[in-house]
Amino acid sequence: MKSALNYDKMLLLDAETLAEAGIKDAYQSIAKVLAQYVLEPVQLQEVIDNDAPSYAVRSGSTEYVIYAPALPDEEGQSWGRATHAFFKIINDQLAESEYRFYAINGGNDLGGMFLTTTECEQARQALPRKEDWPYLPTPEHPWYGQFHI
Repeated sequence: MKSALNYDKMLLLDAETLAEAGIKDAYQSIAKVLAQYVLEPVQLQEVIDNDAPSYAVRSGSTEYVIYAPALPDEEGQSWGRATHAFFKIINDQLAESEYRFYAINGGNDLGGMFLTTTECEQARQALPRKEDWPYLPTPEHPWYGQFHI
C-alpha cells in the first residue's frame, strides 16, 4: 500500500530552532525548494534585540514578533508563533499556486511539506491519527492549528 505522505519530501524544521532566531536560516535552507513553486522568494529580515530580549522577522511590510518581554511565553508560545510566522510567510507567496506548505507534526519534530489540497485531504483520509495530519499553522495557542483529539 502506498504511504499517505512521501516523508522523503518533508523538510525538517524544529519549532524550537525557529523560535531561537532561526527563521531566516530555515527559510534560506528551503529557498531552493520554494523556488520550484514561486518565481522570486521574498527576502526576510530578522530584528533581534539581545538586550530586551526580543526577536521578530519581517516579510515585506509585515512583522511577526516571535518573542518580546510583553508577550506571554509559557508552554512554548514562542515556538507556536515562530511556526505560524514561518508557514504564513511561505504560504502567502503560494497564493496563486495550487500548492501550500503544510506543517507535519510540531515542536522539535516539526517539518513541512509542499502539497496540493487534494494530496492533503488524501493524507488525512489515510492517516488514522489526527495528530499526524498535515495542517496550516494558525496563531491560536495552544495547538496553533495542529489537529488533536
